[in-house]
Amino acid sequence: MAAGEQDTEQQNVEKKTIRPQKIYLKDVSLETPNSPAIFTRDWQPELSVELNNSVSDISEDLYEVVLRITVTVIVDGSTAFLAEVHQAGIFTLKGFTADELQRVQNVYCLRALYPYACAEVSDLVSKGGFPQLVLEPMNFEKLYKIHLQDSRENINSPAE
Repeated sequence: MAAGEQDTEQQNVEKKTIRPQKIYLKDVSLETPNSPAIFTRDWQPELSVELNNSVSDISEDLYEVVLRITVTVIVDGSTAFLAEVHQAGIFTLKGFTADELQRVQNVYCLRALYPYACAEVSDLVSKGGFPQLVLEPMNFEKLYKIHLQDSRENINSPAE
């Protein structure tokens, strides 16, 4: 690689910026529709976890990324609790192509928000009187690749 090419490549790397500006809790809820009766049952929970996210443009190079985690626990066919957390962050993301930007928003930003969301879910569930809930680590890189593959397959498959 020639010296000029190295300088250009180095400048491109330096222009890429990922900077969290603010991490905050946007929305939170806990529903315990079958309390207090649920507390008298044998605790054999069936756990369901749903993840979603959204990205909003705030201004040039500034984005709000929201990670939504919904946890539902069923005991003996009755809902013990439904906990939902919307963990948000404002990120400066500069110097990325459209594809790179989408990847950064769906991998890096979610990876940054996830520990905060998990802590909030655990705290919320404990305050609701239930045993501590520790969510498993998530591989956002893998989830993003699966999402891209599914999107490509949906585009390439003929409509029925």
